[in-house]
Amino acid sequence: MITASIVTYNNNLLDLEGILRSLLISPVQKVWVVDHSDTFTGLEGELQEYMRKDDEFLKHEERGFRLEYIKHANKGYGSGHNVALQKALEEGSHYHLVVNPDVWFGAEVIPTLWRLMEEDETIAQVMPKVLFLNGSVQCLAKLLPTPLDLFGRFFLPGKLIAKRNDRFELKHSGYDKTMNVPYLSGCFMFLRMSALKSEGLFDERFFMYIEDTDLTRRLHVKYKTLFFPSVCIYHRFSRLSYHKWRLLLVHITSVIKYFNKWGWIYDSQRRRFNKRLLSELKAYKGE
Repeated sequence: MITASIVTYNNNLLDLEGILRSLLISPVQKVWVVDHSDTFTGLEGELQEYMRKDDEFLKHEERGFRLEYIKHANKGYGSGHNVALQKALEEGSHYHLVVNPDVWFGAEVIPTLWRLMEEDETIAQVMPKVLFLNGSVQCLAKLLPTPLDLFGRFFLPGKLIAKRNDRFELKHSGYDKTMNVPYLSGCFMFLRMSALKSEGLFDERFFMYIEDTDLTRRLHVKYKTLFFPSVCIYHRFSRLSYHKWRLLLVHITSVIKYFNKWGWIYDSQRRRFNKRLLSELKAYKGE
């Protein structure tokens, strides 16, 4: 069984159209929409109307597709997805997709990732190649960050940290090969439920941002967490925290909590994971 969850905030049905169409044409059996809106958006009513009248939804509903709306107090991105993940565990889901509302993809993506994980039980998480609307690659497979990697992106001129940022984002990899990466983006996390049951769900201390870093590195201790470029998705990437002060403060708060948890200067696991990945990439290039 494959399930999925979308956490929304002041979204309407039009915002979700792309991801809902993508999930409908995939072998996903149930989707939870967890709504954190702090104002009345009408999303629940729009979804009910959609489920009553949309011909494509009704066709897939006949094969067993289910969509459930949940209004949930806004305790953060990870908290919202945890609501759905708990339900997925209760319903016996084997794989679960954590996905953003601003993502869409073709019918081949989920079946390909499903087969990949069925063939290798050591894989706990997979992220495909993520593209901007113009087809260029989003560099969302990364090393585990140091304080300079994250705070430098906020406060230092881009030219000053460009070389370090390129290394952090693994740009030298070419994003054209499968990589076992300790930090994968939360915009699309295809997860093995048995691994989550063993290693835990999202850490709800992170309201928003960095919760994906934390979850991937916890899974990476015992499992593979793969960037898999054989299939791709599209993501309307906005980086709102770089443009809005309130979100920037939320982001910085999460970064501080992350380093308080894992270590600011001394983080032996970070050093070990990053060294191993960089060595694997060098070996691949024959350096």
